[in-house]
Amino acid sequence: MNAEGLIEVVLPGKVEPEGLEIRHGAVPAAGPGQVVIRMEATGVSFAEQQMRRGRYYDQPVFPFVPGYDVVGTVLATGEGVDADMVGTRVAALLKVGGWASHVRVDAADVVEVPDGVGAAQAETLVVNGITAWQMLHRKARVRAGQTVLVHGANGGVGSVLVQFARAAGAKVIGTASARHHDALRERGVAPVDYRDEDIAARVRELAPGGVDAVFDHVGGRGLVDSWRLLAPGGTLVSYGSASTRDDEGSKQWPVLKLLGRVWLWNALPNRRRAYFFNVWAGRALARNRFRARLRADLTQVFTALQRGDVTAQIAAQLPLGRAAEALRLAESGTVVGKVVLNP
Repeated sequence: MNAEGLIEVVLPGKVEPEGLEIRHGAVPAAGPGQVVIRMEATGVSFAEQQMRRGRYYDQPVFPFVPGYDVVGTVLATGEGVDADMVGTRVAALLKVGGWASHVRVDAADVVEVPDGVGAAQAETLVVNGITAWQMLHRKARVRAGQTVLVHGANGGVGSVLVQFARAAGAKVIGTASARHHDALRERGVAPVDYRDEDIAARVRELAPGGVDAVFDHVGGRGLVDSWRLLAPGGTLVSYGSASTRDDEGSKQWPVLKLLGRVWLWNALPNRRRAYFFNVWAGRALARNRFRARLRADLTQVFTALQRGDVTAQIAAQLPLGRAAEALRLAESGTVVGKVVLNP
């Protein structure tokens, strides 16, 4: 096993993508209750774009190996883990550590990838798929006939969210730059140009009575517009502060401001709800429940992929050694879907 050798990409500090470092070492051994996964696909998420700027809310201490999720084959199992898992293709949500040829995780945190689903396909739907599914079905509880607004409808999470919403029978309005509008129309989405148009006015034209749910990853001043566009009984799900990606100063402050606003809105007697969605919520307090929910939801996501309710959008695939290039590409805003890293 150790003849293979470990290759990992390290984020040493606040650097440009070219400042990422490649490190070589020994393949980790699986401890009790653990498995070692031979990585087949990992991806570039918005989180890594924030982390390299030191802007991620829950920032790990530098240096560390980024990589929010991973798909690969179980290479070795530790004590107390079924040895039959060796050779099984699995996915895991990690937060950090995915940009490596071999990843060690708790066996309880891996979810089996169904036969016939490729590693890169599955990778596009781990963090993005879980986020979209849980926001749509667990938070907003969107039903057929409702109308939803998805900001960044061509983005990593947004592009998955619009497909799940359409599969649930909802009407979807999506914001994106004009070059993505034809692709959105093909998906049955009513596009709104976030650069040119008065978004709020255009959405009101399309949904005079307001929308039943808004999914907002931008934060900042636009969040107030998102709240005002809700119909009575509607739900706002805020899941980030992308508008502050390049800001200096406190990385906690934008999120704390969001949380304060959400708390205040929920305290008002207005028949509308606001949530700040964090995929890790509940993990520290009820780990087994968190794992069970994650497994159930990711299994639903993979089933939706097999059914054709959602397609895996791979923007590009690059080898691990070209992680800097992959990060640049993901940050360029010119690609649709997920930038995937392979061994």
